[in-house]
Amino acid sequence: MIVDMSYWTRVFTRILYVVLILAGLIIALKLSVFYMPFLIAFIIYLVMEPAIKWIMKKTNVTRKMSSIIIFILVSLIILGGLTWLIFTLFSEASNLLQNLNIYIEKAYSIFQKILENADFGNLKLPDEIQSILQNSTGDIIKTVSQWIKNFLNGLINVVTAIPNIAIYFSITVIALYFLCVDKIYIIDQIEHHLPKTWVMRVGKHLRELTKTLGGYLKAEATLILVSFIISLIGLYILKIIGFAIEFPLLIAIGIGFVDALPILGSGTVMVPWAIICGINGDLRLGIAIIVLLVIMSVVRQFLEPRLVSKNIGVHPLFTLIAMYTGFRFIGIIGMLVGPIILIILKNIFATLIDGGVMKTIFDKE
Repeated sequence: MIVDMSYWTRVFTRILYVVLILAGLIIALKLSVFYMPFLIAFIIYLVMEPAIKWIMKKTNVTRKMSSIIIFILVSLIILGGLTWLIFTLFSEASNLLQNLNIYIEKAYSIFQKILENADFGNLKLPDEIQSILQNSTGDIIKTVSQWIKNFLNGLINVVTAIPNIAIYFSITVIALYFLCVDKIYIIDQIEHHLPKTWVMRVGKHLRELTKTLGGYLKAEATLILVSFIISLIGLYILKIIGFAIEFPLLIAIGIGFVDALPILGSGTVMVPWAIICGINGDLRLGIAIIVLLVIMSVVRQFLEPRLVSKNIGVHPLFTLIAMYTGFRFIGIIGMLVGPIILIILKNIFATLIDGGVMKTIFDKE
């Protein structure tokens, strides 16, 4: 039997290429976490860049002056928002943590009430199953309450780490300033120190990745921010006029987080919340939550076609798999990171995917 060494060399080379790309992506993700202030500065810079160009076009000022104007405005907004966010989060998280046991008992009684009112006779469920359903309610609530406790404790630890926040904030602001003012110099230095072929290949991939992933993230971030602001304002209005809403900021953050998850949306939080309020006797609050959800949905449906220019080309099933994989590896945050990594991989391996992964690797042609 004659072994075609040239064929297996090509196969090995293609497999090695895929492995090296995946390893490089893992290293890049690790570095992005390590250099998070610079990554945040770069993301804010991408959002600021259109405003900088707009001022340059309208006023004919230099890029440096335009960058400084936008930089000062954005820095003041971020500083004010961060200050309010820290104090409000600390206050709400501390209050919720102190009264968490009371809310757990309320949730347990509500679920027990639901199970007691459920007509298991018509469902013809065995007594053992009915007993399991009733007994498992406490275990589920205990697990969820432990998650909430861990999240709130972590949140308080982060919020109270003022020196670390100050250092991260300072580095982010300084990095943002240099990115805005010295953009051309930074690009020239990168091109000067890298081989020309690298610059061309990396530049091509970065442009395509910025167009797909950057556009997608920018649009989704805008939509999530709009949903967060509408829910926050709506919840504060409901609180002011007398509805039983004690933690509007924490709830708005939760709604924004769920709204950020592909496939899911703010309705996965607000609809069950409204139903529970209705079952618990507070029908007015349940109706108010549904009205707020309708407002958020209408605004999102109006903005989405204008912000999301086209579909990213990833089937919802693969997005769901990416969310689950991210969750299994790094927890709740992985549900956000998973789909982003999927888009990056789709962009990097576009040629391989279009030709069929296994076919392209093992094809003899």
